[in-house]
Amino acid sequence: MDESALRVDMIEGLEHQLGEPLGASVLSALQTVPREAFVDDAPYANDASEEAGTRALAPATVARMLTAVDAEEEDDVLVVGGGIGYTSAALAEIVGARHVHAIDIDRRAVHLARSNLADAGYGAVLVDRRDGAGGLPEYAPYDRILVEAAVVTPPRALREQLDDHGRIVYPRGAGDQTIVAVEPADRDDRADRTDGDADGDDDPAPDGFRTVEEAGPARLRPMLVDGEQAGVERNRTRREDAEFAEQGYFARTGWEQEWIDWDDRP
Repeated sequence: MDESALRVDMIEGLEHQLGEPLGASVLSALQTVPREAFVDDAPYANDASEEAGTRALAPATVARMLTAVDAEEEDDVLVVGGGIGYTSAALAEIVGARHVHAIDIDRRAVHLARSNLADAGYGAVLVDRRDGAGGLPEYAPYDRILVEAAVVTPPRALREQLDDHGRIVYPRGAGDQTIVAVEPADRDDRADRTDGDADGDDDPAPDGFRTVEEAGPARLRPMLVDGEQAGVERNRTRREDAEFAEQGYFARTGWEQEWIDWDDRP
């Protein structure tokens, strides 16, 4: 069976699993993006997988997130925790590759995503190594921000980088998670809130935002901060010793003197 037929089968299984047909733009994106360019082992299986130490989201989770993002052509989108790049490729099909910006704290994931996206024909997607909590302010504001990591509330920097009429989608919660979409709430919206309403006082959306959609359950890893990513030694002495050992004989001036600006010495 060829890959296009497997994609059709995957989509039919997704619609059955989700209990409703996919929207036109999400359907077209999932039909077009070659998942096999991003996932080596059983790319059209219904569960999540590991690719070079980076988690590949299950197709149902991707579909839920894309639906909740509700992006349109030429929307500027930031993907936080871009991983292998598959979700970024699907968004590129919807909004255009040059409108998608992806960041990840894991340098290996960044290199993998860049390679995957280029091989799949989405090389114009920008992928950068950044701490997700800080976002990517150089290209803000964004019409849509998608967080592919579990958080109780989106970091302040991400909220500040959202357009006034934008939307943030993220898995809300630490253990049990729900994919939600939140949008800025103006004063009238907040004044009209009533207890018990979906947008009422019990809404766990960040201050100044309201929950506009819940897209179903998810089980994503929590957002990491700098120093928590895989392969990073958190003990400074051991980390610097390892860096010195790696530089070895070819170290320019000696690791213990790297703070000296030699160009300014007489």
